[in-house]
Amino acid sequence: MAAPGPAVGSGTVETCGLDQILEALKLLLSPGGSGSSSLQITKHDILLATLKSNLSALEDKLLKDPQWKKLKLLRDEIVNKAEWPQNSVDITWSFTSQALLLLLCLKETMIRLAAAFNPGKPNPRTPEVAPALSPDTLSISQQKMVQSVLQFVVILGVCPYLMPGVGVPLRYRTEFGAVVQDIVRLDVAPHATQRLYTSCKALLSVGQHTSLGSLIFCRHFGDIAAGLCQLGFCPTKKPLTAMEEVLTEEERTVSRGALRDLLDQVYQPLAVRELLILQGGPPQSCTDVKTQLKCRAPAWLRHLCGQLLSERLMRPSGVQAVVQGILEGAGAGAAGGSDAEATAADWKKCDLIAKILAACPQQSLSPESYYRNICPQILDLFHFQDKLTVQQFQRVATTTFITMSREQPQLAAKYLFQPMLAPLHRCLNTAEVPENDIVPGTILVSEEELSRCIEDVFKVYVVGNEPLTVLLDSLLPVLGVLFSLYCFTKQSVSHIRSFCQEILLWILEKLERRKAISSLKGFAGLDKAIPSLHSLCQFRAATQGGIMITVKEAISDEDEDETLYQKLSSEQSQVEHLGDLLSHCQECGLAGDFFIFCLKELTHLAMESEAELKPFSSKSLLELEQHHAILVESQERKLLVLQLLAVLCERMSEQIFTNITQVVDFVAATLQRACVSLAHEAESTVESQTLSMSMGLVAVMLGGAVQLKSSDFVVLKQLLPLLEKVSNTYPDPVIQELAADLRITISTHGAFSTETVTVAAQSTLNKKDTEGKIGEQQISCNRYTEVAQRHLEQQLSCEQSSQTGQESNVAFIPMGINEPSTTANQQSGSITTEQFQEVLLSAYDPQIPARAAALRTLSCWIEQREAKALESQEQLLKIFLENLEHEDSFVYLSAIQGVALLSDVYPEKILVDLLAQYDSGKDKYTPETRMKVGEVLMRIVRALGDMVSKYREPLIHTFLRGVKDPDGIHRASSLANLGELCQHLDFLLGPVIHEVTTCLIAVAKTDHEVQVRRAAIHVIVLLLRGLSQKATEVLRDVLKDLYHLLKHVVRLESDDVAKLHAQLALEELDEIMRNFLFPPQKLEKKIMVLP
Repeated sequence: MAAPGPAVGSGTVETCGLDQILEALKLLLSPGGSGSSSLQITKHDILLATLKSNLSALEDKLLKDPQWKKLKLLRDEIVNKAEWPQNSVDITWSFTSQALLLLLCLKETMIRLAAAFNPGKPNPRTPEVAPALSPDTLSISQQKMVQSVLQFVVILGVCPYLMPGVGVPLRYRTEFGAVVQDIVRLDVAPHATQRLYTSCKALLSVGQHTSLGSLIFCRHFGDIAAGLCQLGFCPTKKPLTAMEEVLTEEERTVSRGALRDLLDQVYQPLAVRELLILQGGPPQSCTDVKTQLKCRAPAWLRHLCGQLLSERLMRPSGVQAVVQGILEGAGAGAAGGSDAEATAADWKKCDLIAKILAACPQQSLSPESYYRNICPQILDLFHFQDKLTVQQFQRVATTTFITMSREQPQLAAKYLFQPMLAPLHRCLNTAEVPENDIVPGTILVSEEELSRCIEDVFKVYVVGNEPLTVLLDSLLPVLGVLFSLYCFTKQSVSHIRSFCQEILLWILEKLERRKAISSLKGFAGLDKAIPSLHSLCQFRAATQGGIMITVKEAISDEDEDETLYQKLSSEQSQVEHLGDLLSHCQECGLAGDFFIFCLKELTHLAMESEAELKPFSSKSLLELEQHHAILVESQERKLLVLQLLAVLCERMSEQIFTNITQVVDFVAATLQRACVSLAHEAESTVESQTLSMSMGLVAVMLGGAVQLKSSDFVVLKQLLPLLEKVSNTYPDPVIQELAADLRITISTHGAFSTETVTVAAQSTLNKKDTEGKIGEQQISCNRYTEVAQRHLEQQLSCEQSSQTGQESNVAFIPMGINEPSTTANQQSGSITTEQFQEVLLSAYDPQIPARAAALRTLSCWIEQREAKALESQEQLLKIFLENLEHEDSFVYLSAIQGVALLSDVYPEKILVDLLAQYDSGKDKYTPETRMKVGEVLMRIVRALGDMVSKYREPLIHTFLRGVKDPDGIHRASSLANLGELCQHLDFLLGPVIHEVTTCLIAVAKTDHEVQVRRAAIHVIVLLLRGLSQKATEVLRDVLKDLYHLLKHVVRLESDDVAKLHAQLALEELDEIMRNFLFPPQKLEKKIMVLP
């Protein structure tokens, strides 16, 4: 489309200088000497007069000034080759034509200067000297001048002739643009379409020069593209004759080709962004409906832009261009910009891009061919290294993965998941390893490839967090390899260990429970059908901290013992790592279900082993060998199940069972194993104890420890057949009677319960843990048991209290309570059970002196580490917490002292409950009770001293949450505790210092209650006083903020007490900084003894 310029060196005209052409452009643009004066003109007549004056001044200069002769000859040469009319009645077109001619002269001059430039050879003696600059290089001021001219050319020669809806209307850009729109005369020659064609053609010709092209297309690409779209693709309303036709078909074809060439040459994200703007029309500038309809892009343009955008997408690196174009248009900048993080956090933009990428364009032959071309580029989005754009691209890639998986699951599985998971599929035991790769030491999967695969899987599955069927089904076959990789990473340090663990935990939680249990069976080696790591493959540590997969080295027959040892150690480590993995799956109930499965599997193996131990009648050696192989495999499986149970009992906590259904399943598995033992007459003491304890657990639940519902009794009824079988066949009459009574209680939904059930529940709660039990240890400490223990102890306490009340109506004070000094002098272990029970009863005495004396006595026993008191820590804690709510200060202060002493002995068990009670709302505890618990926490912090660092996280989080409590007294209490805690943390305060400082600043400036603001300032005083000279190190990042806060309080705070606290803090800070800047001089002399 661009008119070819004259051949270099072919003309007879002598080349003029760049300065002369730029001076002409300046004269044309701003005759008053101010380069920006014409931009401020808003009146139509003044603007027309100015343009006309500029043209006249330029013509006079060219005709009269002999120094401009070269420029005039060059312009005449360009005019002779130009094919458009330069003069018109419309002054705006005449101005545009002259500006275009001068730009063409500038381009031609720059080409000739560059061709004639012959730089000399560099001097080797002065290599540091910069090379000679090409004479066609424009300075910064010259570039600004050219940009101003280009702006005028586009505004006067392109934008006024665009159809409504094509590009951004001129009147919506600037006030000057609105003036230009009104002064352009479209009713005079040349035709508007011809003017637009001429301007675009000349600008494209000028843009052929590299320097000038960058100035044109960086700012005006959108307007030029809009003009070419209109010239080449705008449909005509009716057939036109040769006289009526403005543009020939050849010119329209040239315009279409120029548009496609231009789109291919420019920066692709820029092309995408401008096409999106063209497709969507102008922004929300139109208010009424009629104007909106006029401003909307026409249908042919929307269709054209969609087609061109699809072509951009189908090009190599087209996905990257589309993503960058949309994100940069959203404000992220060319390389991410300052808004990159905000853009990455906007999921709506990511969803929009994902929908665009997932939708198959019309130009594609089929969805499969489209996915085949696009999916590799989507995978590449994960691997950008630029820190500013990596977060955006990864989030877009993750969202695109999920969108494609939702809309085209089969194609996504084939072209997205298979390539991504290919390194893991390559080393499965179901895969065929090529003969060329069987050489020992051959690298099957490199370190970079495996790391990239694991990281991509983590981003798609864990970060995306969409449990779609295709995602789960794609990852399921390689879970065995992932678990083997996880086990290998646990043996050393690797950056992909956390990725493997998060992926395994995510999919085990999202899978159906049946499939999750099946996968765990494969991990443990109980199911050989689950795909796992190929026997020829092994993991090896790589040089960059990653892992690679190689072919194993062949093991000779002499190393059979070593091979067996490696196999056994590998199986043992896998079971231990599986236990570690399941320890994170207790809340979702997966660990409990797998534990029950292992118990059932153990019972099933016991039944199979009994059947296999029967005499084998066949005499064939082959059959005998096969029979022995089956026996060995069965024994190995049984040992593996036992090892699994042992590891689970060791690694799991008492919260392994999360619901009654799991508890019932556990009891059912225990009863079933007992029935199997009875059938084979293989009863043992351990199984008898296990059976007693499991039945006692059912008695605990039925005894009121858990509030059972009708649905829970439906679950419990599953035990009825097994209980009936035990009651009929078990040899022990006690167990028979208990099984029968449990059947009756379950059948009647607890309406009828015998004394046997209550006794069994009490004995179960009081029974000690014994060594050698596998599954029963977990249940004995279950949360249901804890609730039942508290319930039964309360019943026993009430019964004892009633019995005591019947004996005497006088307040009973046991011996020694009135004499705490005598009690304090007793030797450890000297108190009896009767004395201890009497003191416990007195702790509930209605007489305040007796109750307070009992609490003091219990506190003394705890302080002396009396065995009886320490064994009943939970009961004592309950007594102290109940007495905290007493209104008498003598009682609740004694209770506070008791809880503090008890927490000093067992901080791990008691501190959590206290923090939960302190952090609860008003609906559970009164504000007074919470304040008393806060006093207890303060005493605990003081008693722990430097050991408080172990409980830093729960303490500081609870106190920070308390600062946001609606109760002002509780906020002040939380701040007081926070100050006490910060005094003891020292350098351990570093990770949370910003949170603490932000909280204090916000409270001191914004809280409406005076006592809370006082407490916040007092925390700073305590903080500075506790840290002393270490404050300059610990508070290094926030010391300036604290100083500004204190000065703010001193100047603006209305409360005198808060001001006093702030002044004290400033004095502490002043002393600290003086000692830091001017340390005290120590008159010391070191004496060194020479050897």
